Parts: sequence; C-alpha cells; structure tokens
Amino acid sequence: MIVQVVADNMRLDRRIFCGDCLAPAVKGAHNHRMNYGDYLYIWQAPDWPLWRYDLTALAGRLAEVSRAQGMLLGRLADVGAATRAQASLLALTDDVVKTSEIEGEHLNVASVRSSIARRLGVDIGALAPVDRHVEGVVEMVLDATANCARPMTEERLFGWHAALFPTGYSGITRITVAGWRDDASGPMQVISGLMGRQKVHFEAPPAARLPAETARFLDWLNADTGEAALIKAGLGHLWLVTLHPFNDGNGRIARAVGDLLLARADGSPQRFYSLSAQIQRDRKAYYGILERTQKGSMDVTGWLAWFLESLHHAVDQASQTLDAVLARTRFWQRWAATPLSERQVKVLNQLLDGFEGKLTSSKWAAMARCSADTALRDINDLLARGVLRKMAAGGRSTGYELNEREA
Repeated sequence: MIVQVVADNMRLDRRIFCGDCLAPAVKGAHNHRMNYGDYLYIWQAPDWPLWRYDLTALAGRLAEVSRAQGMLLGRLADVGAATRAQASLLALTDDVVKTSEIEGEHLNVASVRSSIARRLGVDIGALAPVDRHVEGVVEMVLDATANCARPMTEERLFGWHAALFPTGYSGITRITVAGWRDDASGPMQVISGLMGRQKVHFEAPPAARLPAETARFLDWLNADTGEAALIKAGLGHLWLVTLHPFNDGNGRIARAVGDLLLARADGSPQRFYSLSAQIQRDRKAYYGILERTQKGSMDVTGWLAWFLESLHHAVDQASQTLDAVLARTRFWQRWAATPLSERQVKVLNQLLDGFEGKLTSSKWAAMARCSADTALRDINDLLARGVLRKMAAGGRSTGYELNEREA
C-alpha cells in the first residue's frame, strides 16, 4: 500500500495511490506513469510535494519504535520526579551538543548543561559560564520540545534562526538573520571538496519560491493530516531540510522541527531521548540517505525506514542513559552520609558520567586541579571508606575504579 500525502494550494488531503503511478487506486486499469528522468531534485518534480511511502513496508519499524518508547516511558513512570528530571537534562544536553556537532560546531558540554539546568530548575551544583551562542541553541531546542503544542509559524522559525546567529554572522560571513535567504550570490547549494574540484550534493529551491513553499509546509505541519505521528516527524524533518530556507542553520532547524513533531507524537514536552545524538553517531549515513532521497522520486519510503531505525536506536540509548542515572542515584544514596570534599565529589561525578580509560592519581590531579600528593590523599581516603577500589589489571601505574559491589 502506498500512502500519498497531498499538500497543494493550502489544501490538505490524504489518499491511497497505486504503487506504480500517481493514479488513485480504484478498480480498472491506469497506464499513466510519471517520467522521473527530466529533473535532478525532488523539489523540481511535477508532483512535488506529494510525499509517497509504503506504509506496509514501514509497519514493522513503526511497531518496534512504539514498543521501545512504551517500555522507556514505563520505566520512567516508576522513578521519582528528580530522576526523570536528570534523565531529561542528559537527553536535552546531548541533543543540543550533537545537533551542533553534526554541522561541525563543538559546544562546551558543561555550559550547555548549565544553561538547560537553569531553565528547567534542575539542581546540578555549581553552574558553568554560558555564552550567548550556547544560549541560542538551547533556546531553540527547548522551545521546540517544551512548547511543542504551540503552532509552528514563520515568526517562530525566524526566532529560532535569530537565536542560532545572535551576532548576525555565520563564522566571519554576515548573513540574513530571521529572514529567508535571497540567493544574491547564487543558488543555495550543499557542496564538498576543494575549490575547483567541488561536488554539488544538493541544490535548494530558488529563493523566490520560499514564501509560498514555507507557507504550504507550515500549513501541513500544523494540520491534523492523518499520518502516523512518527511518520509525520520524519517527513517534517526531510521537508524543511529540502527547502533549505536560510543562509545557514538549516540542518539544526530541520532537526528541531523533527524534535517538535516527536514531542507531539510522545504527547509530552519532556524529552528523554535524542535523535540528533543518534544522527551524529551515524552522520555519514545521514547525509547519504538525505542526498539519495533528495535526488529520487517522491517515494520516500527509504528515508522513513532509516529515520525510524535511527529513532529506535535513540530510544534504546536513552534506556541505557536511564540505567546510568539510576546508578548515579543509588551511588549517592549509598554515600549520602559520608563526608567528602568538593574535589572528591567532582571527580566521582565524572566517573559516574562514564569516565573512559584507567583512573590514576595523575589523572585525578588533572581533573581536580590539585597536586599529586593531594590527589593521592583523596584516593587513599576513598579506598579506606570503600568508595573506590584498585583495578585488578596491572601496569606501570595503579588504576582505580568505583567499588560497584559496595555502591
């Protein structure tokens, strides 16, 4: 079964169509076939933006994702509000950091976490300094999720764009902020490679079409169009990134639109998983499936299958994150009455956050910003209390780890 989503001239509809052509699936023969050899990008297709997908082929993935989401939400329902807040803080921090990393921008994790914690009212102890660029990305992600029920408007999209580029510059280049691109320097293209040997991966629709194109997109996004909620999230992500309406920030805004639709699908503004983090882990495949989809027909079954599989991985990762949050909670409950120094608490929290490698006294000194002698005293104190234990593996230097059997 092929489902076609129709959004033409501000009129929204949903019909079942033949899998081989665009004729309605009624009794009798129909020989018309669309010629897809006359254009390069899907927005040039005569049937744009009539998305088609094989719902039967996607049904299994939809069921798996829904089951994983239900299991995660069931686990969260059994923990306290403070634990849910910590899990949400971790997911949102991951989302903000990773959606920027996909575009090659690396934000300070502590600053992002502090910005989100302050806005959500979550106590994480000392807050790290936050710059206006971090604040802008946080504002966009939180608005997309916490205010998911609000209608998506042109003004709101412009607000997100302005938050991403508070100085009016992308790097050292001045760009149009809170407004559609104008293509004054040529068509909007996604390219790679050295000058003179560049490859064009994608070219967006002409700027003159953007007012009408974005109005049609927003009309569809805000309407009850009948698609499965997770399918709509995948289509919304693809649709906006294909329009590429801004000079910069299109990927981040498209992923925020996807997050907004996922929050609507979950029926909750509180986020516990990050699709952006999963996309970053599979970044090459993400760009590959986007390029293939944007140069294919209006049948986007392949993109939606990839989207749902990535979403499933994101939910599974969130379950592992919840395990870590619960382990942290149990750890501090166990040692709540034990007097510890600020340095010890700081390093122990880093260990609980998933410290990689072997903890040595020299690494402790670097993390706690103290002398080697002080680091060794801190460690010996925790060994005596049973908080830490020596690692079994030998080596040139002694390693330490959390005493999980006790904690």
